[in-house]
Amino acid sequence: MGEFIIVQVGQCGNQIGGSLWPSILEEYNISKSDHENFKNGLINASKYCYEIKESFNSFFDISNVNCNNYSFSNLSDLKRNKVKARAICIDMEEKVVSRFSKSDLKFLFDKKAIITNYPGSANNWAEGYFSHGSKYKEKILESIVSCAEGCDNLHGFVLLYSMGGGTGSGLGSYILEQLEDFFPNIDRFVACVYSTGSEDVITAPYNMMLATQHLIEYATCVFPFENRALQEITTRKNIACESKFSSISSPFEDMNSIVVNLLLNITSGSRFTGQMNFDVNAIKTNMVPFPKMHFLSSSFSPIGINDWPTVSSNSTREKNFLKACSKDNQMMTFNPLVLKFQNEMLNFELFEILFADVGQAVISGMLLGRGDYTLTDMRKYIKILQKKTPFLDWSDKCVKMGLCDVPPVGHAFSMLSLFNSSSVINLFDCMSSKFQTLLNKKAHTHHYTSIEGFDFDFFYECQNTVADIREMYEEIKIPDTSTIPRLQPNINYEYKKFEIE
Repeated sequence: MGEFIIVQVGQCGNQIGGSLWPSILEEYNISKSDHENFKNGLINASKYCYEIKESFNSFFDISNVNCNNYSFSNLSDLKRNKVKARAICIDMEEKVVSRFSKSDLKFLFDKKAIITNYPGSANNWAEGYFSHGSKYKEKILESIVSCAEGCDNLHGFVLLYSMGGGTGSGLGSYILEQLEDFFPNIDRFVACVYSTGSEDVITAPYNMMLATQHLIEYATCVFPFENRALQEITTRKNIACESKFSSISSPFEDMNSIVVNLLLNITSGSRFTGQMNFDVNAIKTNMVPFPKMHFLSSSFSPIGINDWPTVSSNSTREKNFLKACSKDNQMMTFNPLVLKFQNEMLNFELFEILFADVGQAVISGMLLGRGDYTLTDMRKYIKILQKKTPFLDWSDKCVKMGLCDVPPVGHAFSMLSLFNSSSVINLFDCMSSKFQTLLNKKAHTHHYTSIEGFDFDFFYECQNTVADIREMYEEIKIPDTSTIPRLQPNINYEYKKFEIE
């Protein structure tokens, strides 16, 4: 099993990272002390016989550990064995990153992999991309290369950042481009947060459009999150974000917990054993049929305490599958599928799965079951999707299936769903509309053009790039002309006989 390098950029990216690393340790049942292993009914790691080299090594450098099969029980073991997180923490403000040096997990982060500056990027994509990118290029690449050299089988980079700010969007875009240049054969997975509809930064539309252009050009797969969707989920559900460790980042803990749990589910197949396991690279192969069309809508269940099933049975597992595909659990405000239930409050029997709108198209899908799910369960759910979901004619059977033996902490099972759908057009339209409103007035553009290296034409370039990818998603909804019967030639021609004199 391969390793992942987490690149946390900006305030949002490092806040998510601050919630990610304690959650990873909880999956391996590592706590401050031995007696806390059984606190709150957490699953005992010895049940699954984790092999450190094949599982724990995915997110941590354990090259200093002598034993090939070693079971860590508390933080003292990690510190004594000099275990280091495969993390690069970058922010042009020290406020959030400095919390790593004050937390209980401070020994996990290499000081050389923490890059900060003062002041920040002033919510300006151009400042983060051109000014800080060129200034810290060598230092960032040195940290990434050093971390990559400690990997035996580098699986991919996971980038975490926000699209609305300056450091996350600007410097994150720069790093993504550099990774494509220096590590062209290593996949680049981006988990990014869009603030569409809930912008707290006036220049956010500019930043989001400019950063989206780089996602289209350089990312392998993009898992977008919308603040509005995350806020709605936390409002409806009681999210469990308590950690056995002291919190590194306090703001938006509930929303960060949702993003973290999704990332843990996505990477679970690359870290744990399973009946029909798969690695993250399989997502790219099975769900991205055309280059640049790699924006994947995601959801999973259970999310909140209200969703926790008390027992594992066929009905509760099916109910959990339906929730994993429902709009309420989507990480975006748009919905690739609409689930309609018959007698929802009684038996949650699946009645029908339809499109959110008539003009929507689903290219591909994926289901990942963890824990008590069986192969029979997964085949049943996939048949439901294939039968009720009008996929495209040429991809009507394109549903990837995965089974991981290890469930999330505190649960008997969970379900993750991914869809590559033309409904992502809604995100592009919302973002483009706000961008065009500002650009028509040329509001705040002088802040960008004043940065050396930024040209006003970059606004039009990113606008055209987003328009092109939107058109590609529109075109896939057009019926395939190859299915139209060929025209039959009219054979009732009158042939005139010519005689040669």
